Amino acid sequence: MTQRIILFRGMNTGGVRAPVGEQRAMAEEMGLKNPRTLQASGNLVVESGKATAALEQDIEAAMERTFGLKVAAMVRTPDQWAKLIAANPFPKEAAAHPAKVVAMVMKDGIKPGALEACRELAEDGERVEAVGDVLYFWFPEGQGESAIFKKATPRLLGMGTGRNWNTVLKLGGMAGVEIGT
Repeated sequence: MTQRIILFRGMNTGGVRAPVGEQRAMAEEMGLKNPRTLQASGNLVVESGKATAALEQDIEAAMERTFGLKVAAMVRTPDQWAKLIAANPFPKEAAAHPAKVVAMVMKDGIKPGALEACRELAEDGERVEAVGDVLYFWFPEGQGESAIFKKATPRLLGMGTGRNWNTVLKLGGMAGVEIGT
């Protein structure tokens, strides 16, 4: 068994609600060990021997069965998470302003043309880079008013979910990922 980081898309936004205590109970009922949540925004860390794709399918089915929610889940191993952290193209920005760097983990890859579309929407020093199946964003003025943030829908990017750098590092720590300085 190893750690698995599970990210839910759109949890606790737009009426999509699943209390974290009930998420942990659901995970235990599924046979997942040591379920832990981070914040109330769709972050779950468990121990499992299942492959990531199989666990994604199982957890999505359990979310629908338990809560009546059709939410996408992205599952990553500690090794995958360590690579996501190491690949960050904005390390200086993340060190100085971690809440303004976002890693968007994609379920089935980044849609063709998504990176270019985001770059066209970028303003006021915003930047975006793609590494593997992750889009990294730098929002120097914050993401709330960003045209990228407002228009970066699954139709444009593909199915994914973003976490700011503070959350990325906390999830890594929960999953036992060695985080360098």
